[in-house]
Amino acid sequence: MEAIIETVRGVLAKSADERTKAMSQNFFREKIQYYGVKVPIVHRISKEYYKQIEYKTKSEIFDFCKELWSSGYIEDSFVACNWSYYIHRQYEPSDFEIFAGWINEYVNNWASCDTFCNHTVGTFIEMYPAYLSKLKEFAVDENRWVRRAAAVTLIIPARKGKFLQDILEIADLLLMDEDDLVQKGYGWMLKVASEAHRQEIYEYVMTKRAVMPRTALRYAIEKMPKEMKASAMKK
Repeated sequence: MEAIIETVRGVLAKSADERTKAMSQNFFREKIQYYGVKVPIVHRISKEYYKQIEYKTKSEIFDFCKELWSSGYIEDSFVACNWSYYIHRQYEPSDFEIFAGWINEYVNNWASCDTFCNHTVGTFIEMYPAYLSKLKEFAVDENRWVRRAAAVTLIIPARKGKFLQDILEIADLLLMDEDDLVQKGYGWMLKVASEAHRQEIYEYVMTKRAVMPRTALRYAIEKMPKEMKASAMKK
């Protein structure tokens, strides 16, 4: 295992450029570790080196992912997110605990959270919607990234018009969350859900707007139809 991981890390380190390295921290309030590699290049490296391990079992690939997550480098986390998603057709219900463990133990910034949850965890939820109840548990967790995960996991399903009632229930659980990174996550979730369920999300936002934090409200109304957006902004 160490050989492929060290190879990937070496390639990432050599792919860094000074401009990206100088700017990477600017996108985050919390301190992150980074090589300084552009995201499209990280994705290309992920695909290229996945070819060397695609014959491995799911368990072995998950072990590679865990090792990548453990370094703390954001580019390593993106490779782990990609590799865990590449094998999504093999997901089983028991994998949820693995994914939840990675979020709780390793996720420490919004980019890793969103990349992992949008794709790996979101796809899992579409395959096994009974685990939506677990996202509701996420929404009241003490870990800010777990709470954000409750919302951003549903971004792609929401875009497809799925799970509206669960989205609204999770929004209720997150409504009074004071962490603005959580607010942005569930505001984003509501905004995307409004593309498929305009009237329902509009009615939800108008009912909750008096207590909804400003950041989340802005995200939630951003993609509403013009007439609804105008009405929401006036009140």
